[in-house]
Amino acid sequence: MATATSAAPSREDFAKLLEETFGGGNLQEGSVIKGTVVGIEKDLAVIDVGLKTEGRVALKEFMGPGRQNEIKIGDTVEVYLERVENALGEAVLSRDKARREESWGKLETAFKNNEKVQGVIFNQVKGGFTVDLDGAVAFLPRSQVDIRPIRDVTPLMNVNQPFQILKMDRRRGNIVVSRRTVLEETRAEQRQELVQNLEEGQVIDGVVKNITDYGAFVDLGGIDGLLHVTDIAWRRVNHPSEALSIGQQVKVKIVKINHETHRISLGMKQLLDDPWQGIEGKYPLATRLKGRVTNITDYGAFVELEPGIEGLIHVSEMSWTKKNVHPGKIVSTSQEIEVQVLEVDPVKRRISLGLKQTMRNPWEVFVEKYPPGTTLEGEVKNKTEFGLFLGLDGDVDGMVHLSDLDWKRPGEQVIEEYKKGDKVKAIVLDVDVEKERISLGIKQIEGDPFATETAGELKKGAVVTCEVTEVKESGLEAKIVGGDLTTFIKRSELARDRNDQRTDRFQVGQKVDARITQYDRRTHKVTASIKALEVAEEKEAIAQYGSSDSGATLGDILGTALKRKGEEPAEKSD
Repeated sequence: MATATSAAPSREDFAKLLEETFGGGNLQEGSVIKGTVVGIEKDLAVIDVGLKTEGRVALKEFMGPGRQNEIKIGDTVEVYLERVENALGEAVLSRDKARREESWGKLETAFKNNEKVQGVIFNQVKGGFTVDLDGAVAFLPRSQVDIRPIRDVTPLMNVNQPFQILKMDRRRGNIVVSRRTVLEETRAEQRQELVQNLEEGQVIDGVVKNITDYGAFVDLGGIDGLLHVTDIAWRRVNHPSEALSIGQQVKVKIVKINHETHRISLGMKQLLDDPWQGIEGKYPLATRLKGRVTNITDYGAFVELEPGIEGLIHVSEMSWTKKNVHPGKIVSTSQEIEVQVLEVDPVKRRISLGLKQTMRNPWEVFVEKYPPGTTLEGEVKNKTEFGLFLGLDGDVDGMVHLSDLDWKRPGEQVIEEYKKGDKVKAIVLDVDVEKERISLGIKQIEGDPFATETAGELKKGAVVTCEVTEVKESGLEAKIVGGDLTTFIKRSELARDRNDQRTDRFQVGQKVDARITQYDRRTHKVTASIKALEVAEEKEAIAQYGSSDSGATLGDILGTALKRKGEEPAEKSD
């Protein structure tokens, strides 16, 4: 019995079979296709996509952050076909990849058009957070979460909200988004709308939102204004926290609005009367009053006279005697002191005050207590190239000039004998109250040793006998015989004749007559000249014994004069 054998399928039959199996060739690996849920097994959904066998997809892939989709048999869903058939003969499908592919397309369009996208923050990672953008995962840097740093992000998690795409790279699968940009844009729109409803000069209620060193930010109902520290009160406010606290309800006046930057300047003191009005009438010049020290600087101290009114005591007006001392060593903050009004400038809002003017001028007090001629004692405070400074009663200084240290010795030599701290007696020579100067003398305590012996003898034109004490190239050092005064005769004053103006003509111990050409009674400085004496004697001889017109020579006249001068004693003895 013959057995019927079926013929092998032809090439065309095989192609037709494939066509039927894969539904017309529309199913390609790596593409998104539609399928039907034909069953649910525990945590898997069985999906028919038109292949020989179904594929299975985990139910969790149909759920995600911000969405809880429940699927049921008969639903049509989109899935990603990874492989047509695996080792078990099943199709390998993915709902997550399908959603990601679909989402990337929408996100690229939104990024290109600068549009916002919806997403959900679902996890925290290093440096920020991850955001689900309907299947595509994006990175949200911590700095882009909010306008201001926030500590707790929990309230923002798993909440569907808008984001702005900052950067995306499909090849690498990177997306960076920002929530802060969306908030800033929204806030800018709100600020613009709020600013348009505000006017300069308007009084409005607000809440202190933040305090800084330079002022306080006040929330005006969705928009902040700056209340500068100088506009909080008319009085000095060193720090805003002295007058304000966060959360405090305040009434402010809009001082200025910048419509371009939306910056608003506020003021509180502008709601009160200006205390500087009529200030000149309230504080006449030379008025003395009490105030409180509010601030101390290198150049002076500020004193509050009343709330909102301060005056400055310049460092030069703080003390009569303490000239180079920091104001902080004279007064202290919060100290109550008496001051005197020196100047009022209502335009510049400045009041100049004086502290030392409330005390007596110590130089006036000194001259009343120690008039010129009074002997007193002082302590050596300082030595300078021109004299000695002594600390005196009343915290004032007096100066002993080099010329007033000793009658006989040079002051430059005598000053070396003194050192700081020495107690020294001196006589008050002069007090200049206006220039704040006191002149003292130490040598005057002993009296003038030359006053009696030279009072009637030493004067300009007098003839004195000098004993040479030293011969120099420039002249002669000599002592005036009969006293303790010394003099110096210059070389040009040694003789009338230039040929005789030689110092080698003289010896130590030799006595010569000379004529005084200058005498300072205060310093006892004597200037003498042999030449001046010779010239004077010549004139006298000519006047008494002849004239050059008589035919006699000058030598004859001088000889006769000397002869007659030598005979005079003999005639008197008769």
